[in-house]
Amino acid sequence: MTHALLLKRVGLFVASVVVLIYLLAPVAWLVSSSLQREADITSIPPHWIPQPPTLANFRAIVEAGSGALPADASFLPSTAQYLLPALRNSLVVAIVVVILNLAVSVPAAYAMAKIRFIGRDLSVYFMLATRVIPDIALVVPFFLFVRKLGLLDNIGALIITYLAITVPFSVFMLLGYFEGLPDELDKAARVDGCSRFEAMIKVFLPLALPSLVAVILFTFLTSWNEFLFALMFTQTAASQTVPIIVASFTSDFTTSFSFINAAGVVAIVPPVIIAVVFERYIVSGLTAGAVKG
Repeated sequence: MTHALLLKRVGLFVASVVVLIYLLAPVAWLVSSSLQREADITSIPPHWIPQPPTLANFRAIVEAGSGALPADASFLPSTAQYLLPALRNSLVVAIVVVILNLAVSVPAAYAMAKIRFIGRDLSVYFMLATRVIPDIALVVPFFLFVRKLGLLDNIGALIITYLAITVPFSVFMLLGYFEGLPDELDKAARVDGCSRFEAMIKVFLPLALPSLVAVILFTFLTSWNEFLFALMFTQTAASQTVPIIVASFTSDFTTSFSFINAAGVVAIVPPVIIAVVFERYIVSGLTAGAVKG
């Protein structure tokens, strides 16, 4: 191994470690501080390792959600009782949006990829153009539309809005994957007696599993993390989602860093579980097409 090659590898290793620390340090501090008492978090210097670790913050979340205040409730934000209902709302919204998004985007992407029709390219460009518009410019039109439907302060408003946000990009992601699959597969399925719908379900969906996982992750994370529309369309805890409730902790008269960080840990658990469950499909999706047989 030459000296120049060794220096290059060492440099890449050091750069990778720096980037890794930069990315993981905030998460490590979030988890560590969620296991500390308020006095330990605000101490100087702060403790990276809890001394000793405590689950009091997580017990406070559960007790506040059940309506029973913990023994030391002085550090709790006034909206702490709404965190668990907000988690339920976020899960319902994200799961429903994922299901409806797949039901709309998969047939649309398959049709655009395998059926030639007049205006196909124009429809693709028009669809992508909707995502160029910033979300803040869509707040008023969406608000008027949701109010006309009588869905203000209802999770149904978020479901409709998030579908409008996620479907165009989901169709675009699936379109590229479907177009990469040979047209001969579609023709062979039609010769064997399959309808268009049967060809999509039996032939193309199994082959497009990595791209479907990418769409599921994109849709779930978008719905789970979205803040602006959830802030505008929900007013009470009955329909508010996790980002709104967690943000309300910082504007309370009592700001508890330990409780906020514990709430943050709870909030990142569902996305982490989704990523772990679909990890092997994510990897196969990233490497698909890298090597030609």
